[in-house]
Amino acid sequence: MTSTKVPNYYRAKPLFGLDIGTDTLKIVQLKNSSASTIGNGDKPRVLAYGYCRFDKNAISDGVIVKPEILADAARQLMASDLKGKLSTNRVAMAIPANRAFSRSIKIPNMGPRQVQEAVELEAEQYMPISLSELYLDYQIVRKTLSNELEIVLIAIPSKIVDSYMALAEALNLEAVVVESTLSSSGRLFSIDKHSRSAAVIIDFGALSSDISIFDKDIIVSGTVDGGGVSFTELIRKLLKISAEEAELAKTRYGLNASKKQGEIRQALEPILQKVIKETKRMIRYYEDHYGSTKPIKQIVTLGGGSNMPGLSDYLTENLRLAVRHGDPWQFIDYKKLGGPVEAEKSMYTNALGLALIDPREIFIND
Repeated sequence: MTSTKVPNYYRAKPLFGLDIGTDTLKIVQLKNSSASTIGNGDKPRVLAYGYCRFDKNAISDGVIVKPEILADAARQLMASDLKGKLSTNRVAMAIPANRAFSRSIKIPNMGPRQVQEAVELEAEQYMPISLSELYLDYQIVRKTLSNELEIVLIAIPSKIVDSYMALAEALNLEAVVVESTLSSSGRLFSIDKHSRSAAVIIDFGALSSDISIFDKDIIVSGTVDGGGVSFTELIRKLLKISAEEAELAKTRYGLNASKKQGEIRQALEPILQKVIKETKRMIRYYEDHYGSTKPIKQIVTLGGGSNMPGLSDYLTENLRLAVRHGDPWQFIDYKKLGGPVEAEKSMYTNALGLALIDPREIFIND
């Protein structure tokens, strides 16, 4: 979902990524930030990055209902709390995947106008709310051997997108891209040398865990309720400790061997088993459609909730596939500014993915 009818000289101007979480804002701007051209040894250089917290009551069901709270937090962050300095007012924003609807479909090979019409007809059948209440976008993933087009539909409630656009306007920012966090995390993974093999990506956010299968593009996706904040709350309730103590137990010990390992594991298993069940379901779907030629060989965890000790081992044990924790900063040159502390690296996954958008490749509708 991008701006329309913008001249080429304007499209080439830089942009920065703004990721709005449950109670955090993350900002990243990169130089030489095209994901499509990385791979010759040169890393994009970080020009600015940082995050801040805000009152989570500013957002309700994905809609920014108190934009003044976010605007004040963003102004403070951009004015004095960033490392480095933004050089642009053009912004790309990500909406949590659990607030978007996505579906993979196949249609006959046809021209662009006919594809648009076919996509809308398909969307009317599958989307849970009226198209008049949605912003609909799609991506052609590939042409099948039977000359069909495989397409991924993404639809986001218009009231959510409109609230993000209103925030950008209040900040005097030019919003040029609004996309699902699935797209931004997929873009980040696409520059990983291991992305040549089909992979499952599990993005552990604050309140949801977004699961997708990546094979050059996002092929299929799903979402499970529960993420990093949910982990902390479950530990707090079971161990009858404060939220601060629960957060410490999660980040210091997690699922690793400790005196509290059994209790922590017991607290988190309801969510983790849902993640495992959904991951297995999606792997089966992929294997039924593509697995004979390109089997899944890896699982990569991303997002702020993914750095819990022992999580990768737990998933490996239950999924019988190699699981590795993805460091989103490994592809970035941040020596001049210095990168975030280890515990904060994963929270920048989507902001980095947004910052990797090449301004010259922003799709312009006629």
